[in-house]
Amino acid sequence: MGTRGSRLALRQTEIALEALRRVQPQARLQVRTIRTEGDRTSASLNEIGGRGVFVIEIEKALLTEKIDLAIHSLKDLPTQETDGLTLAAALKREDPRDALVSRDRCPLDGLRAGAIVGTGSPRRASQLKGLRPDLQVEDIRGNVDTRVRKVDKGEYDGVVLAAAGLARLGWVDRADQIFEPEQMLPAVGQGILAIQARADDEAAIALAASVDHLESHVAALAERAFERRLGGGCHAAIGALADVQGFELRLRGYVGDQQGGAVRGEITGQTTDAEACGLRLAEQLIAQGAGELLKAAS
Repeated sequence: MGTRGSRLALRQTEIALEALRRVQPQARLQVRTIRTEGDRTSASLNEIGGRGVFVIEIEKALLTEKIDLAIHSLKDLPTQETDGLTLAAALKREDPRDALVSRDRCPLDGLRAGAIVGTGSPRRASQLKGLRPDLQVEDIRGNVDTRVRKVDKGEYDGVVLAAAGLARLGWVDRADQIFEPEQMLPAVGQGILAIQARADDEAAIALAASVDHLESHVAALAERAFERRLGGGCHAAIGALADVQGFELRLRGYVGDQQGGAVRGEITGQTTDAEACGLRLAEQLIAQGAGELLKAAS
């Protein structure tokens, strides 16, 4: 099993290992850490090519059979699947929402006028500007623990992170605000751990499928289809969240710019049509002007 070597990535791999060993106790599993391009640079994601830089080397290791399974934060996986690879499983989703960690232990409304809030995400930056136009939203790099430490040292008044990452590290108490989806829609796939395999490796796919969480996988399909149709790239401010209840799926989507302008929408459908729902919502937002917002961001 291949993974990045960050503290969070290793914890996430432990979660996947624990799940696999519960249902497949006879499986012989070991972990190989792989240093990715995203781990080797201090440049922003916009400068180095977006979130795919966290998975390229891991995918190469899969394709060359140096590893048999890869563990990813699903939000790091580009929505266009790499030839020869497949999303074999989605583990049960952790809290998909975003969280604020602030220096003064206050929510967003309590930050001083003109406060400096760090994020490496155009999506978070866009929605922060919609909530508080006065904020100075600045780029921040580093793993979760590095970003929290920068807030504690006073380099930023706050930072916005995935609530799932804080939860997996046991740092839920560091969250000074959890943003509801009406305030800030999360990244596509946020909170879901993905297990990737070679498309022709039936044994590895079967092993991964034994821990697949159907509702989370369905949500992932809808959200990823939505983003794939929109395109966008690393500069795009795109958010989505699918809620699955029984056979019904509710999908909400967001496309914005860095001045706080945005279009939003939602759609409901059947879980059997998850990807079609994602495509329909994307078309709905394109009709509302999402294409122009995305062009301006490219």
